[in-house]
Amino acid sequence: MAKTKFPGFPLDLLKFFDQLSKNNNRDWFAKHKPRYEESVLVPAMAFVEAMAAPLAKISPHFIAVPKRQGGSIMRIYRDVRFGKDKRPYKTNLGIHFRHEKGKDVHAPGFYSHIDNDEAFLGAGIWNPDGPTLRKIRRAIDKQSAEWRKTKSSAALKKRWELSGESLKRPPQGYTVEHPLIEDIKRKDHIAVAKLDYDTVLSADVVKETATAFRASRGYVAFLCEAIGLKF
Repeated sequence: MAKTKFPGFPLDLLKFFDQLSKNNNRDWFAKHKPRYEESVLVPAMAFVEAMAAPLAKISPHFIAVPKRQGGSIMRIYRDVRFGKDKRPYKTNLGIHFRHEKGKDVHAPGFYSHIDNDEAFLGAGIWNPDGPTLRKIRRAIDKQSAEWRKTKSSAALKKRWELSGESLKRPPQGYTVEHPLIEDIKRKDHIAVAKLDYDTVLSADVVKETATAFRASRGYVAFLCEAIGLKF
């Protein structure tokens, strides 16, 4: 697979999301949709295309799909049907390089997030369903030595911080005395790594993103194997 040179995201991407956050309505977005295409969507597709080769070296089971819809780029349109927040648009660029067996954002994967307030990377699995979460808890419990080694690896700790929501009390079948109870209580198994804007706006963003994803390889591999997916 040939490498694709990516020059970095344009500064106007950040300006666009800053202004969208202050004008989050359909009339404003319709007027500025060509700008969204030029400053957000087209660069995002180029970034996804540039990430395909380095991602394949990390694992052949995660996909980079540079499509306007149905690929790695998350929709800017918010689902307002079930929430109190009725703002129609997301004010960030989200890119999810998910596992080939996954269907949505709840699949194991690697993630890139950019808005006008922060930029960061994610790795792992966000808000998995009950059966998936139970498999991960069981793996942490039964393969405790491997889990400890995975989460304390120098490569992971250098760039990443474990994050996400947790239960307030131990889940059924586990006690507060369990030596890994804080990990077992997790509802999300994600790691987060910050990116600075100088990197985001430069050609280094592909290299830095790939390097960070590579550092989380063992962590994501453990989660995949826990739920029966190839890494």
